[in-house]
Amino acid sequence: MATELEELIQFLSSPSPQLRKGAIDIVQGLTGSEDGLQSLAKYPTILLPSLARLLREQKDVAEPAAEALVNLSQNSDLAAKMIELGLIGAVMDLLYNVDSSIRQLLVMLLVNLTQLDTGIASLLQTGDDKMQGLYVMKIVRSFCRSESESSDDPFEHVASILVNISKKEAGRKLLLDPKRGLLKQIIRQYDSTSQLRKNGVFGTLRNCCFEAEGQLQNLLLIAEFLWPALLLPVAGNKVYKEEDTSKMPLELGTALSIEREQIDDPEIRVQALEAIYMIILQDAGRRAFWSINGPRILQVGYEDEQNPKVMEAYERVGSLLIHSGGDEESRN
Repeated sequence: MATELEELIQFLSSPSPQLRKGAIDIVQGLTGSEDGLQSLAKYPTILLPSLARLLREQKDVAEPAAEALVNLSQNSDLAAKMIELGLIGAVMDLLYNVDSSIRQLLVMLLVNLTQLDTGIASLLQTGDDKMQGLYVMKIVRSFCRSESESSDDPFEHVASILVNISKKEAGRKLLLDPKRGLLKQIIRQYDSTSQLRKNGVFGTLRNCCFEAEGQLQNLLLIAEFLWPALLLPVAGNKVYKEEDTSKMPLELGTALSIEREQIDDPEIRVQALEAIYMIILQDAGRRAFWSINGPRILQVGYEDEQNPKVMEAYERVGSLLIHSGGDEESRN
């Protein structure tokens, strides 16, 4: 005999629009509490497909269905079952055909699902040679549109998806593929006014620099965007003298020649320094860094820094430069 909760879930598939609407409102409410989530988690086989189908209905039904899935996907077992059901492909098919508020919820759902390895593989379309990377290209393109085009920024949370997929080698290789140019697009968001976007860009960039040993040339291909993104957050807030900026690329030197606000978030400064460290571990990366007067920038930035964790990251980079400094300076 069906329990009351099972009967409620069955109403999600009722032919009556009124019953479906009433049922989804109750289910969505239940997903807002830990007790409700635990109760619903006992019925994934009937619950999850029903919620997925409701995403295709009108906004008053689709939106609470999306909210329920976002809440349920915080449970890793339920998230794994959603991925098995093909929910990532279903979400990508719907993403550009729904109301903006629902679009934002679907992106948040992808954030939760890509915290699992199977979710990352599904979004990367691993194993499908013809389609591989298409989903990621679409969401990167949407993420990199001007924020002013849309005041509610439904693709803001793509920043977290990019961090998730860049934790895996396959994701990093996709983002670093010069033919696709994805990292070049992403990195240009480094000065976004959105903290979430900014955190995502630096987290993704740091993760991609783990591939520096084998992908250094692809990183240096975007040097005109890479160095400003990595160095401006750790350059301190002093106005640099011409004798320093004259040895830098134009965009970097110009930015450092004027007054500017320092990035408040110490985590971003740490991530920038960790990325620099991984690049200059390579001989060619170290030469490139010396050629843009990078060590001078870090010297000035370190003088302004007060956060112990960030200072430690500066010192780690500095020790590497000191040990290699004599050779590099003699080449310059």
